[in-house]
Parts: sequence; C-alpha cells; structure tokens
Amino acid sequence: MSAMTMGGALNAGLRAALTADPKVLVMGEDIGALGGVYRITDGLQREFGPRRVMDTPLAESGILGTAVGLAYRGYRPVCEIQFDGFIYPAFDQIVSQVARMHSRTNGAVKMPITIRVPVGGGIGSAEHHSDSPEAYFAHTPGLRVVSVSNPQDAYDLLQDAIACDDPVLFFEPKRRYHMKAEVDTARSRPAAMGTARVLREGTDATLVTFGGLVQVALAAADAAADEGVSLEVIDLRSLSPIDWVALATSVRRTGRVVIAHEAPESVGLGAELAAGITERCFYFLEHAPVRVTGFDIPFPPSKLERHHLPDLDRMLDGVDAALGRPSSLAEED
Repeated sequence: MSAMTMGGALNAGLRAALTADPKVLVMGEDIGALGGVYRITDGLQREFGPRRVMDTPLAESGILGTAVGLAYRGYRPVCEIQFDGFIYPAFDQIVSQVARMHSRTNGAVKMPITIRVPVGGGIGSAEHHSDSPEAYFAHTPGLRVVSVSNPQDAYDLLQDAIACDDPVLFFEPKRRYHMKAEVDTARSRPAAMGTARVLREGTDATLVTFGGLVQVALAAADAAADEGVSLEVIDLRSLSPIDWVALATSVRRTGRVVIAHEAPESVGLGAELAAGITERCFYFLEHAPVRVTGFDIPFPPSKLERHHLPDLDRMLDGVDAALGRPSSLAEED
C-alpha cells in the first residue's frame, strides 16, 4: 500500500500494463517527452521508448484511425485525448469504426482500444476543456464506458480496460487528478470493470453518481446525516454496461433515488438511469426518480461554472424533493 494521487495511480496503471504486455502501446498529443498536459504519462517514454509511448500529431481522428490499424495487427493501443472537448474530431472514427469493427467482421477482429479522456469541470478551464460527453458513447453499441472517481479504481480499472478485448472509453475527472489515497498495487483481484460500488450504506434514499461528483455525493450524505437522513451512495463506475442489479437492489430497499451528473439534463445518462430504475423498481418507489445535473446550455465561462455544476446544496435539494419535502425542484412542478 502506498499513497498516490489519482494522476499517479493512472501513471502506475499504465506502467504496469506496459510492463505486463509488450503489445500495449500508449499514444497521444504531447504524452512523450512532456508527459501529457496533466503529466499522467510522465516518465513512461524514457522507460519504454518512443516506439511504445508515442507522440502524435494534433489530429484526434488520426490517433483513433491509427489505433484501429494497430488493433488489427494485434496491439492494444491506449489513446489519450488531451481534453474532453477535443474528442469530437474523433467521433466518426469511434462510432463508425472502433465500435462496429467486431460486429462488422462477425467477431473475427477485436478492437482492444482504450481511449483515456480527462472530463468535466471544476478547474476553471476554457471552452472545450470541461465537457461531459459520456451520453454520446454510452448510447453507442459496441463501446464500454468507464468513469473512475478515486486512485484505487484509477489503478485497477485502467488495467482492466487495457486487458479487455472490447473498446473502452475511460473517463477521468480532471478535478480529481490531485486527490490522494492509499493504493494497493499488489492485491489479487477479479476484473470489476462492469460493476457499481456502494460507497456508503443508507436507508432513506439512494444517491447515484460517478466521476468527479462522487466526493460531492459523499459530502452530501454526511450533511444529510446531521439532519437524520440516511443516504446510500453508489459510485456507478461503469456507464455502459450499467450494473442494474446493484442499482435495483439499493432502490428497492430505500424506495427513493437521486441521480447526479455534470452533463446537461436533457437526454443525459440520468434519463436512462431514471427510466431503467423505474422499469425495475416501479412497485418499490415512494417517489419518482430525481435528477440533479448541469443545465441545458454549453458549458459556461470559468467564472460561472460554480453555478452550473451540481454541488452539495443542489444534491441535498434533490434529496428533499425525493423525500417529498419543499425544494426548488418541487416548485418547478
């Protein structure tokens, strides 16, 4: 066990994967000598050489197109997209080629491509640097989508993603890169990439979120406990596939659910979660699922992002709505 930041845990996970399998390659913009904008790949090129840790041109479609060719030849490319909002030039490659190739070839070709994406707001960045594009990819058949919230999961799930024969969108909340915690790099563990995790047990309502909002949800649960409300907090971790068993087990016990994410509300992942939970738990629900999300606008300038991102107060407001108490959401009805 050793204390690591999430960024350090990702670096260690990449190092472990590169060491374990010579077919693993890492590629992206400025990831070599510079070590990436967030220094996630720092030192890897010196250790493994420029043929395995490769700087690429500033062309996301080219990065993913090259990764498809490498996967055809039996490699396991790990592609870094420098910022969330830079992934859109690669959208055609991801949804038209990467996601479909296994099906298109009737299973003959695998696409073991991991696409690392720093996502979300909270660091005061400019436009195209704070997006939450998970719904685009969770909606696309043929892709797995993972979002990590802590250093241990960053270390473990990144290796699971690289070892997976399916293409994986691996979302990293950039505002948590400096979050520090103990990481066990030696434990033997089963692959857990498709599972959610209950981080805090509760009885009055289930609070479901992922990525950068997990720490906010845990703080909200602490605050609610001071008022006598017991919240169960679930870190979704896998956005596609969704661990419906874990969600249904919790909601059937608590009878109420609040879903939080940074992306805009309309047609977001929260809508799918609300629908799926309602289908599976209809007769157990004491209140309709409540969503606490970003607003239906392009991500605002940095000085305004604190008003846009769900925070502790907005989550607790959502809990009040789910409990049938006065809330701003109830007023909207």
